[in-house]
Amino acid sequence: MTPVPRRAAELTVGELAERSGVSTSALRFYEDQELISSRRTPGNQRRYSRDTLRRVAFVRASQRVGISLEDIRAALKLLPDERTPTREDWARVSELWRHDLNTRIKQLQELRDDLVSCIGCGCLSLGRCALVNPGDIHRRIGKGPTRLTGG
Repeated sequence: MTPVPRRAAELTVGELAERSGVSTSALRFYEDQELISSRRTPGNQRRYSRDTLRRVAFVRASQRVGISLEDIRAALKLLPDERTPTREDWARVSELWRHDLNTRIKQLQELRDDLVSCIGCGCLSLGRCALVNPGDIHRRIGKGPTRLTGG
């Protein structure tokens, strides 16, 4: 049997895993989830184009900031298949989430401030929290950190 010549711009699943730092099982999962794609050799081996490295990095970075796989998939579908995505293509896709990420950052900053001012002090005293909890109104709302959990 004559071996099929490998295209210079292609990576095996093992090479993609090594270069991206993502396990081969995760890469297969990403492919099942339509986040990346491959072509198959006559021996049914996966071959990935080199630009798949960037797509994998995008998936990982997006997951790290809490973006769902469904949203990641939708964003990746906006990228061109016929050519390697440009910086402008990636910027356009990333812009989709800017508002949402800024909102999350604001919420996390508020949570951090609440943790520092309320729970961080350790006292939960009415005297210290008279502005936030006048007359112990949060007792009527529920038990525990009602300001943090939304009651």
